[in-house]
Amino acid sequence: MAGLAPAHTAARRYRYYQNVCTQSYSFVWWDWARWEREIDWMALNGINLALAWSGQEAIWQRVYLALGLTQSEIDEYFTGPAFLAWGRMGNLHTWGGPLPHFWHLKQLYLQHRILDRMRSFGMIPVLPAFAGHVPKAITRVFPQVSVTQMGSWGHFNCSYSCSFLLDPGDPIFPLIGSLFLRELTKEFGTDHIYGADTFNEMQPPSSDPSYLAAATAAVYEAMIAVDPDAVWLLQGWLFQHQPQFWEPAQVGAVLGAVPRGRLLVLDLFAESQPVYTRTASFQGQPFIWCMLHNFGGNHGLFGALEAVNRGPKAARLFPNSTMVGTGMAPEGIGQNEIVYALMAELGWRKDSVPDLAAWVTSFADRRYGVSHGDAEAAWRLLLRSVYNCSGEACSGHNHSPLVKRPSLQMNTTVWYNRSDVFEAWRLLLTAAPTLATSPAFRYDLLDITRQAVQELVSLYYEEARTAYLNKELVSLLRAGGIVAYELLPALDEVLASDSRFLLGSWLEQARAVAVSEAEAHFYELNSRYQLTLWGPVGNILDYANKQLAGLVADYYTPRWRLFMEALVNSLAQGVPFQQHKFEENVFQLEQAFVLSTRRYPSQPQGDTVDLAKRMFLKYCPRWAAGSL
Repeated sequence: MAGLAPAHTAARRYRYYQNVCTQSYSFVWWDWARWEREIDWMALNGINLALAWSGQEAIWQRVYLALGLTQSEIDEYFTGPAFLAWGRMGNLHTWGGPLPHFWHLKQLYLQHRILDRMRSFGMIPVLPAFAGHVPKAITRVFPQVSVTQMGSWGHFNCSYSCSFLLDPGDPIFPLIGSLFLRELTKEFGTDHIYGADTFNEMQPPSSDPSYLAAATAAVYEAMIAVDPDAVWLLQGWLFQHQPQFWEPAQVGAVLGAVPRGRLLVLDLFAESQPVYTRTASFQGQPFIWCMLHNFGGNHGLFGALEAVNRGPKAARLFPNSTMVGTGMAPEGIGQNEIVYALMAELGWRKDSVPDLAAWVTSFADRRYGVSHGDAEAAWRLLLRSVYNCSGEACSGHNHSPLVKRPSLQMNTTVWYNRSDVFEAWRLLLTAAPTLATSPAFRYDLLDITRQAVQELVSLYYEEARTAYLNKELVSLLRAGGIVAYELLPALDEVLASDSRFLLGSWLEQARAVAVSEAEAHFYELNSRYQLTLWGPVGNILDYANKQLAGLVADYYTPRWRLFMEALVNSLAQGVPFQQHKFEENVFQLEQAFVLSTRRYPSQPQGDTVDLAKRMFLKYCPRWAAGSL
């Protein structure tokens, strides 16, 4: 921390670097009431540094208009609301847009409220800065400008990716960077920390260290031209994502281009793939040990609690460590609360939790407000199974067959013993008569029921695949029928019993921002795309997969039925199953769901405990008897 500018007092440094929480890529941030709850939670847990990036497109619009771009050129550049996070990092442009006029006004208002609340708690908002990406129309306004068109990203073609990057030596670079930051800070004030990511998941146009140093220095110099006290918050994800490109010379060029202490790096996925260990603690630049945990806001019981528990202490004890805080960087929250509870606690501890099993037992007692032996035992089973993610099968992204486009090549391997999940399910049901009045317990019972059904889908899928490969039509009909016509409809019914698992609630959050029905439809369309196809042709298919009532019924179930019907027809007619033909047909179903205007309930229906018990009694005896 000694490298910070003298203007920062020791107390202020502590507040800067105590903890960090980065933005979630999700529609939850549209909802001010939800934002208030998240900010309250962050403040209470000592998370004093957080991204506050709402409203920046409105500021960019002012800057681009001042530079001579037309409104239509600006509209064409911005992505839709569901994809702004990737638009801001230069990965995407245009897709899902254009942004409505009232979006900009509402986001400005929202940003002011967010910043007021953060600052009232003593939190340090991280504002955006210019990373070098520009609209193509810049080349019309400044014909002599030096730009490089980057490669494609995420299976998108250049209609939506291949962003334009300003050459760091072009005189337009500091002009645009300073114009934006001056306009931004005039509107929102500043706390002197800014986020910018030039090469997030994009290979730079040159591996020459001199180019990488110049590109980095140009971003920083545009910051300090407006704010001499600027500190740059950089995601370290680029070093983790493309390690074959970012060799020591390339990493050193970036880290050395900013004065030591004025670049604050987020080691974004440190619980699984830490970067500080192979960069000599980011070569002396301060860094924050971050837990990413969840990709895409997926549902699914998952965590690496042992790694999370050990990680911050190990980073502090690393030779010549420059770790200055701990952080959370999920792409979506609202699941696996135990993981975030542990991580938040570690921000206040010098050492790891000495006994995680005892901590988990205590967590269950605190969560339900009473000690119950069966509930405690259930959580200990979950700790040693789904929350002990390790090995090659470990993944923070839910790849369960349930939420994947079906094929005969799906991987059902998990890092845990499924019997622990089923036994934890039984134990929570045993505790239900005592704990059912607890909303947290009812949520957990539904969540483990959802997980158990996910496991059952994998097991029945394996049975159906084996039956198909062995040309056993009756067995295929049985196993496939159970998945497509029993398990998935039953899952949708139990999900519908809790407001936190409703597609209707998800879509209503998006629609509620609108000022007209046409705008509401636009926001809903963005939301549906984000949950499913993600791009116009399934470019990052099911990346943000979730298990919501309505989504299971009208998206996952129809494609599973189509898949099983295709396998049955293949055997009955004696013709090979053609995956490419199936994918052409299933895309029509997926696209139909995205384009549908069907309304879904936003109020829960049914009793979670009764529905979970019914499912357990129907399916667990089959599993226990080995007769799925």
